[in-house]
Amino acid sequence: MTLINKRGGFAMNARTLPFPFPFPFLLFLAALFASVTAFASDSGLKVSPSSVLMNAGATATLAVSNASGSVSATSHETSVVSASYASGKVTLKGLKAGSTTVTVKDSQTSKEIPVFVMATSTGGTTTSGGTTTTTSAYTLLAWNDLGMHCMDGLDFSVFAILPPYNSLHAQLKDKSGKLIASNVKITYEAVADSTGSINTSSANKTNFWSWVNGLVGLNPAPNVGLNLDGLATGTPAPGNKAPSLIPAPMSYNTQYAWFEAEGIPVTPYDDTFKKNFYPTVKVVAKDLSGKVLATTTTVLPVSDEMTCKGCHSSITTGNAAAMAAKPTTGWVFDANADRDWKKNILKLHDQNKLSNTLYKTGLSQNGYNASGLLATANGGKPVLCVACHASNAYFDKLNKTTVMKGVTGISPFTQALHTKHSTVKDPATLLPLDNINDRTSCYLCHPGSATQCLRGAMGKAVDANGKLLMSCQSCHGNNAQVGNKARQGWYNEPTCEACHNSAAPNKRALSGVNSSGVAIVPTDHTFATNANTPVTGLNLYRFSKGHGGLQCEACHGATHAVYPSSHADDNTQSIAVQGHAGTVAECVACHATTLPVTANGGPHGLHTFGQGWVSGHESAAKAGTTSCTYCHGADYRGTALSQVKMAKTFTVENGTKSFAAGQKVGCYDCHNGPNP
Repeated sequence: MTLINKRGGFAMNARTLPFPFPFPFLLFLAALFASVTAFASDSGLKVSPSSVLMNAGATATLAVSNASGSVSATSHETSVVSASYASGKVTLKGLKAGSTTVTVKDSQTSKEIPVFVMATSTGGTTTSGGTTTTTSAYTLLAWNDLGMHCMDGLDFSVFAILPPYNSLHAQLKDKSGKLIASNVKITYEAVADSTGSINTSSANKTNFWSWVNGLVGLNPAPNVGLNLDGLATGTPAPGNKAPSLIPAPMSYNTQYAWFEAEGIPVTPYDDTFKKNFYPTVKVVAKDLSGKVLATTTTVLPVSDEMTCKGCHSSITTGNAAAMAAKPTTGWVFDANADRDWKKNILKLHDQNKLSNTLYKTGLSQNGYNASGLLATANGGKPVLCVACHASNAYFDKLNKTTVMKGVTGISPFTQALHTKHSTVKDPATLLPLDNINDRTSCYLCHPGSATQCLRGAMGKAVDANGKLLMSCQSCHGNNAQVGNKARQGWYNEPTCEACHNSAAPNKRALSGVNSSGVAIVPTDHTFATNANTPVTGLNLYRFSKGHGGLQCEACHGATHAVYPSSHADDNTQSIAVQGHAGTVAECVACHATTLPVTANGGPHGLHTFGQGWVSGHESAAKAGTTSCTYCHGADYRGTALSQVKMAKTFTVENGTKSFAAGQKVGCYDCHNGPNP
């Protein structure tokens, strides 16, 4: 069937719609989503929170206010969740793993609240600071490696920069603190996110599979992605499937001590063809008998806002900046908007480079039409940009090298793009893209004004007036610096310790690069990435590991989405394993009910968190309190590094001591300074 009509929209026949659901069910979902939207705008009945994630066997509550008349609460799947209302509160009980909606209704209005119940295995209870939490015997953490993967959009018939390619990693720990590497099976599957959006297929949402062979010479089946691992030696690993309602297996990588699914071909369109840059997957760990050990939910972020259309789309009129990329013989004006800007780029590329010897070499070496790239695409062969311009984005982590080495003498992709566009002006603001403080200059090409890729703790940091404190350039430098010939794209990246070190104000700097765009290398490596990772001379965060062999991203979140994120579904996992969003830092998230007590054996040399440290810290303090000042401050009154992330109550000598979420813990909270 035809997927893309000539206007760039979707054309399909309901009888051939390749969804795992019957079409009437899709209509039901559409009606349900419409009703949720309508209810959300009501000014009467209020129900909070707007969605619930809970474990089987646990309870949760919904606060009900502004009700009119009698109130009722009804679960649509009583085998999954039970619901009862009393005194302004709906009590939910998770009965088994699954998802449903709970209708809260008064005499005038209804509210539909999505409820997701996670499976739990036999465990126990952990008491920390007076709070008792039901625990599993295992902790499963899963993450995407980059925080955002990009794809070219719907159309791959003209040229391609990046295919639909996502990577999912996971690690499983038992409560003795041991990583589990064998006798388990870990799978991933599509699951509805907190808004009810679900993405169970990709092949019906892009023409990638029609053109992939012409691009890279491989022929994966529809809904199966490319896998770069092994490609450098001509032995690519099997491709992985797009998430669906059927669990797909993850394989264990001994070298990195994680389970993985490399090259998952997920797209930013859900099953109603609504744009969703953050589709969610459920990851499940089972033993060999099929018993569920642990589950978790994470996002597989993907955006098609990696686009050049802001400057390269055909337009009839515009300011000088908007018309600067117009080929001398005129715009292409292709009726398909997804192809139009791509053809304009190829036409401009031919105009500027066709007489160049290296350009001709690139055409010949890759089997392209000698008349140019536009002629190649118009002749039915799509162009792969990185076939000429080397790119480390195409990284074979098995062989630890790029598989796209380009044409000798032609500049690498990252260098060519950033250098060329450093002096280009944004048609909307007329500011040069090299503007060091303007995140939007990066979002013109990278994802993006809608995607908001930089959404983690650094990306949403603001000052007292609400002004953003950090931009993309804070870590990467400006366009010209990113494109510097001395820099290797995707390899020479900022490090955690460049900002998080003892020389920075409050140990948190706002820029990890100097005025030349070179990463700062401090003497304090408390929060360092691993040296020579994954190869000598590099120290990439996405490959680094720390406490207990856990990958840094397992606890801190993926690059660009470091916990806590401004996107709700990024935080689902950390809330589930420790009770609050943010870095997975509560000891009980991974350890048994009896926690190991240590003065410096925790992550980054930290001590134990929790009730056990109340008595344990006395001997540590007697041994000397100098090391305490790193987090608790020279005045011992606490800093941002000693904040309590969730409310806690501890049993102390004279009763109990409570701390509010966000409170900076210091010696003076319980003692007269460092001396009792």
